[in-house]
Amino acid sequence: MTTDANRLSGPLADPSADAGYPEPHPPRMGFFTDTSICIGCKACQVACKEWNLLPTEPDGPDLLGDSFDNTGALSADTWRHVAFIEQTVPARQPVDLGMPALGPPEPDAAGESGEAGLRWLMSSDVCKHCTHAACLDVCPTGSLFRTEFGTVVVQEDICNGCGYCVSACPYGVLDLRPGDGRAFKCTLCYDRLGAGQEPACAQACPTDSIQFGPLEELRERADGRVAQLHERGVPEARLYGRDPQDGVGGDGAFFLLLDEPEVYGLPPDPVVTTRDLPSMWRHAAVAALGVAASVALSFAGRRR
Repeated sequence: MTTDANRLSGPLADPSADAGYPEPHPPRMGFFTDTSICIGCKACQVACKEWNLLPTEPDGPDLLGDSFDNTGALSADTWRHVAFIEQTVPARQPVDLGMPALGPPEPDAAGESGEAGLRWLMSSDVCKHCTHAACLDVCPTGSLFRTEFGTVVVQEDICNGCGYCVSACPYGVLDLRPGDGRAFKCTLCYDRLGAGQEPACAQACPTDSIQFGPLEELRERADGRVAQLHERGVPEARLYGRDPQDGVGGDGAFFLLLDEPEVYGLPPDPVVTTRDLPSMWRHAAVAALGVAASVALSFAGRRR
């Protein structure tokens, strides 16, 4: 593998073309998850499991005792995970986040008394479908591949369960299924995309917190949404995974967050774990040549 044929880091405008898909091919598709309007209903989790025939708990959802979370994290059997984060926040005036009005407005938990209040941060996490996907780079069987939509999919029928992709993912998304041994993750509903449909999770989301479409359009929409929230008095609103200059070349599934990424269980500065492979191989080659030269000189000295 060479960096010319398959670049491992840096901005990459068209990962599908880099993977060998000729023009014309579909635009890169992705998710924009606006956590500011997520209500934690878990419709995305249910729709994902139902459409992809994922294993479910035999005795029903098992609440973890950590808020209303019943899955804890993404896994081979859970490709969408709704996180619930409860925070104590300083008092401030209510902010209109753009949710549909269901009745007369009410004061927030903090009110106007100056006392601290509570807020919930809810976010539906998913595979990021990275521009530079380390899982794809390290897969020895070709089980992981880049689609014509720019997404990353696992072909479980040729996965050998080596687990290299699990350790390579900077987000901890990939997982091996217990009792099966193979890797599974979100496919961004590749079968539905091929039929001109949107992914099941996005279709099921009642607030449009999960938005699906061409990635460039989603980025423009997300920029406008952040500017809107800043104008409405939410200065902490920020985008995560939107920047093509970041350590993974930007994500195909990115998020609007209302706090630091670590609060949501996301790495603050993810870097594709295969980024340094070319330099590592160069250093290894130099070291090997040095050893070989030393051995040759040693034998040459003995012959004298």
